[in-house]
Amino acid sequence: MNDETILVVDDEEDMLENCARLLERKGYSCVTTSNPLDAPGIVSEIKPSVVLTDLKMPGKDGIELMKELKEIDSSLIIIVFTAYASVSAAVDAMKDGAFDFIPKPFSADQFIVSIERAIKHRRLEMENKNLRTQIDSSYGFDRIIGKSNAITAVFELIKKVAGTEANILIYGESGTGKELTAKSVHINSRRRDRAFVPVDCVALAENLLESELFGHEKGSFTGAHATKPGLFELADKGSIYFDEIAKMNLATQAKLLRVLQERQFRRVGGRHLLDVDFRVISTTNIDLNEAISRGDFIEDLFWRLNVITIEMPPLRERREDIELLTHHFIDEFSEKNRKKIKGITSEASEILYNYYWPGNIRELQNVIERATSLTDDRYVNASDLPENLIDSSSDTNYMKHLPFKSAKRKWLESFEKKYFSDILKEFNGNISKAARKAGIDRKTVYRILKKHGIDSTG
Repeated sequence: MNDETILVVDDEEDMLENCARLLERKGYSCVTTSNPLDAPGIVSEIKPSVVLTDLKMPGKDGIELMKELKEIDSSLIIIVFTAYASVSAAVDAMKDGAFDFIPKPFSADQFIVSIERAIKHRRLEMENKNLRTQIDSSYGFDRIIGKSNAITAVFELIKKVAGTEANILIYGESGTGKELTAKSVHINSRRRDRAFVPVDCVALAENLLESELFGHEKGSFTGAHATKPGLFELADKGSIYFDEIAKMNLATQAKLLRVLQERQFRRVGGRHLLDVDFRVISTTNIDLNEAISRGDFIEDLFWRLNVITIEMPPLRERREDIELLTHHFIDEFSEKNRKKIKGITSEASEILYNYYWPGNIRELQNVIERATSLTDDRYVNASDLPENLIDSSSDTNYMKHLPFKSAKRKWLESFEKKYFSDILKEFNGNISKAARKAGIDRKTVYRILKKHGIDSTG
């Protein structure tokens, strides 16, 4: 069952019944009226996703009604149909804000395709509206969370480049927050009130990618029952986001390069050039220079995309953000799972800090979701964490990824903390006995305990 409600306005009862039957068969909720004077009140009450209206009706024509409904809800998607199918009527309706135009008589497929395109457009608009409400996030842009020097540098770069028209290429390992960064660039740009259109270069099959990007004309291939605008058209005056652009095949890369050069394109099966204006934000987790040398990526396209480079640091290079991110995810999943988890124990927190995080923030999010689901305590404990994290924290495997001086410092800190925790337990917190055992004075013991936050009282 679809969540969208669709209002149909037409003075012909047969048309209303036919539309309602087609829509309800597809799972949409349908409301009909044969009186256009009733439509404004219905729109105010039920807030439909889409309105279909005839152009020629007694009492009020479709163009007049459309203008009135747009005053009630400027984001309302309106489709018009009429038996007076002329080019001038279609042009006038589209100029006045109609999303689509369906001539009577129409086929069931033509009708449903138009509805589904309208719904898709409506959802995209709502996603972008919701996206714009996230601009003033507590810890940075959108949901990029952190206070480390590495992520602060990313914030500063976004501030500098978001207001420009330069294309952006975002490098980073999987799970580092590349898409959030792309959205942050968009919502801090002059294009923020227009669409942010994502393109998943990994998920889209090669034979579908071209049609999705360029759209197609009716009859251009088997199954093309109606003209369909592509993602380039939806991104006009906004931003188009290519996720993992290195996965795009060479043929589509060449066509994308031409669009970026000419700022024009044709739909699949189309004859007419369409003008387009969008900003490109791309991401990749591989070195595009190496891809170019292998012949897997077009060099001219690289220079078009790589006007500004943003490099997302892996989580292991911004370890001071792990605690902040951990508490954010604990709060998020505690609320989601209706639990009252206050935080995380120091032992569990140390395990998270020492882990190498090959999956970066996405892996940390997964770990915390698992831990908050498992724990019956008010705090996330070490026992709530996956075994591979606990095992890695008990040896020095993660240190091989650090520079020598950093690894040496971390090893010494880990040794000190474990050594003095163990001997304090052995002597039930007696500082004097622990100092004699260690062969150092009591002041040094106190200093080390304070340095590592070790509670001598147990």
